[in-house]
Amino acid sequence: MKLEPFVDGLSFGEGPRWHQGKLWYSDFYVHQVRTADESGKTETIVEVPGRPSGLGWRPDGTMLIVSMTDKRLMRFAGGKLTVEAELSSIATGLCNDMIVDGKGRAYVGNFGFDRHAGEKQKPAVLARVDPDGSVHRAADDLAFPNGTVITPDGKTMIIGETMAKRLTAFDIAADGTLSNRRVWAETPTCNPDGICLDAEGGIWVTGAFTHHMVRVLEGGQVTHDLDLGERSAYACMLGGQDRRTLYVITNTGSGPDIAKKRDGRIETMRVDVPGAGLP
Repeated sequence: MKLEPFVDGLSFGEGPRWHQGKLWYSDFYVHQVRTADESGKTETIVEVPGRPSGLGWRPDGTMLIVSMTDKRLMRFAGGKLTVEAELSSIATGLCNDMIVDGKGRAYVGNFGFDRHAGEKQKPAVLARVDPDGSVHRAADDLAFPNGTVITPDGKTMIIGETMAKRLTAFDIAADGTLSNRRVWAETPTCNPDGICLDAEGGIWVTGAFTHHMVRVLEGGQVTHDLDLGERSAYACMLGGQDRRTLYVITNTGSGPDIAKKRDGRIETMRVDVPGAGLP
C-alpha cells in the first residue's frame, strides 16, 4: 500500500471532509477553505481571516468552520461568513479540529497551550456548541484534543489526544453530554492528529511528528503501518463515491515557518474497507 500524489502546493492542510462529491479542506496559513474534485481540480470556497481548521455541516446544510487564532466557530451561508459562537471562554490554546454530530452539535478542540511559543503543556477542554449557539464544556483534561469520529449509531465519540498518544472514547447522551470516558486504543508509535473511521471499526490515525500513519482497532491492534519517510501525516478522510479512497494530508512540518515552503500535499490510496460514521 502506497500513497499517491493528488494535490500539492498547500501551506498546511487540515480538516479534510468528503461532502457533496468533493474533498473539502482548510489550508490554514493562507486562510482558505478549499475543495478538490476527484480529478484534483481545486477551488477556493471562502477566506477565513482567523485561520481555518476543522470543518463540518449541520443536518440543514449549514457549514461550520473553526477559526483558530480568534477562537471562534464561524458559519458560512449564502456567501457570508459570520460568527456562530465565541470559544475563548473555554479554549486556552488555538482552536483546531471539530466534529459536527447528527443533531448539528459541534465539538471543537484546542491546543490547550501555546505550543509554538514554547509554553509548558497544559490540558485542554473540549467545547460543544449547540445549534442554538450556546457553548458548553464537553470534556476536561484532554492532552491536545484533535481528530474526532462518531460511530454510525451516533452513540460513541472517539477523539485523538495528540500529546498522550491515545484515542479516547466517550458515550454521547441524547442531549450531547459526554460520559463513560475510556481509552479506546493506545497508539505508542504515533501522536494522533486527524483520524477517520471505517465500516469494520478500524480507525486510520495520522501521526504528527512521527512520519508514520496507522490503522488501529479498539484495544490497540495495528493492522496497517505506513512509513511516510521524511514527511508526516496530519489529517485523513475516507471519501470518493464508495468512501474507499483514503485522502491523507501530509507535510514536512507544522509550525508557522512551514507556510512559505508550500510543502503541503494531499495524497491518496485506495483501501478495502469503506468509511463509516462521521465525519
